[in-house]
Amino acid sequence: MNIAVAQSGGPTAAINASLLGVIKEAYEVPSINKVFGSYNGIEGIIKDQLINLNSTVSTKEDFDLLATTPSSVLGSCRYKLPDYEIDEEPYIKIVECFEKHDIGAFFYIGGNDSMDTVVKLSRYLESIGSKVAVLGVPKTIDNDLFETDHTPGFGSAAKYVVTTLNEIIRDSSVYDLDSVTIVEIMGRHAGWLTASSCLLRLNGETAPHLIYLPERVFNVDNFIEDLKEEIAKHHQVIVAVSEGIRVAKGMTYGEAAERPDGFGHVTLGGIGKQLENIVKARIGCKVRSVELNVLQRCASHIASKTDLFEAEKAGVVAVREMMMGHTGAMIRIRRISDSPYRIAMEAIDASKVANKDKPFPQMWINDEGNNVLDEAIPYFLPLIQGEVPIKYENGIPVHFKL
Repeated sequence: MNIAVAQSGGPTAAINASLLGVIKEAYEVPSINKVFGSYNGIEGIIKDQLINLNSTVSTKEDFDLLATTPSSVLGSCRYKLPDYEIDEEPYIKIVECFEKHDIGAFFYIGGNDSMDTVVKLSRYLESIGSKVAVLGVPKTIDNDLFETDHTPGFGSAAKYVVTTLNEIIRDSSVYDLDSVTIVEIMGRHAGWLTASSCLLRLNGETAPHLIYLPERVFNVDNFIEDLKEEIAKHHQVIVAVSEGIRVAKGMTYGEAAERPDGFGHVTLGGIGKQLENIVKARIGCKVRSVELNVLQRCASHIASKTDLFEAEKAGVVAVREMMMGHTGAMIRIRRISDSPYRIAMEAIDASKVANKDKPFPQMWINDEGNNVLDEAIPYFLPLIQGEVPIKYENGIPVHFKL
């Protein structure tokens, strides 16, 4: 048989490492002839836009470059499969593609919305008696997937966030005057990535002095009072804030006036600038906002070695679980211990993950809702460990391109 693999949702610095894991393991299985890559997620299957990866990813140099290349080399999509009882047409096209290319298994690398596709497609194939297996490989910098300790892609994003905040701290301390720097970090419904900034305490930093997450209601008046207290103590104050923080009535700060995507998600961003303007008006000190934006998910030059290793292993395990007869499943990471750091990977029912968000634990947020407790540090610390050697040409990192 042949297999197909696709990538979906927001890219990460580790998503191609998972793709590599699927490819390398498939090359070792005698019964697998070809590995097809699907352009732009499940849409590539529907449109029959496949590429034979055997001829494009074959050398050690290919493997090394692919593992350290950010974003999704196969492209991505935000396509939501309809329920097949309502609209069977896309499923018919998928099956036609599978039959045309003799595909016996499909691997989807993505987040909770992608697991929705895994669930729906595997159930449809089962309903028509198809033997094609469908497995999900987790990824997301948001770290908000249920049933897994953490997600590939998160560790590298957290390493970038902590590194960047560390540099911002150095910059903000140059002048002898009161200042506020607000750093806006990704996190639609869950504050895991923003919360990881607490790791700077291990290196003796007091910043970020305030951390605000979507898991707690955000109040502007309380924010201003928090700032005044921190300015009095530290003078140069660093604030880490999730893009998805929510006000009391449930509205999200920074929601753009755009139509939601196929999964009903609105585009977020802009909370940092809004808070900057509020601080200017109500406190009047020097203030700037920094929106990390896509940089936190594509900074492969500061990727976590642990993250890339686990991302590739998740792809390997997915192929092995498929060979054992699993379908409609996602590979999860189960933590065995923090120190020494040990994990295991195994297949679970993807329906336990699809369309759900795992919040940052309330027990790791302080009573005031403006910071993260030290108890969270042992969770985060192993995930950002290790540096990855990067190939450079002309002083610029080299990336794998199809």
